[in-house]
Amino acid sequence: MSFEEEWRQAHASAAANVAMRLNRADNGPSGANGPAADLSVRRDDLGVVGGDAFKLHDGLKRDGNHARESTGAAATALSARNFTSGGELAKVRAKWDTQLRTLSDACAQISNHLDYSMAAHAKDDERIGGELLAVSRIDEYLK
Repeated sequence: MSFEEEWRQAHASAAANVAMRLNRADNGPSGANGPAADLSVRRDDLGVVGGDAFKLHDGLKRDGNHARESTGAAATALSARNFTSGGELAKVRAKWDTQLRTLSDACAQISNHLDYSMAAHAKDDERIGGELLAVSRIDEYLK
């Protein structure tokens, strides 16, 4: 079989598969309510991850600066005695502060985003449920 013929068959097969998938979910693993969705969100999963991110954020805020004062004092003392390591220690402290702030901010964003996602999904579920209820009532009148 030539490449062109193989390509045409593959293209036709893919096009047929896409056309079929537009009107239904893929026949993946099934649950009690039919085929499983590609994306599913469970609030308890989001809550666990968001809670862990919040705990990490608090821990970083509390424990990340435990050596700030002593490191600064050591850098100042070394620099005052003309040790080049004093200036380098000050650079390390500044870099640590920047990295700590970045990581702490990232944890806060994760926690906040997951809280927002849970609330947004709950609102979407409520809205969609209301819309489906309205459609099912209309359908009853048409029977």
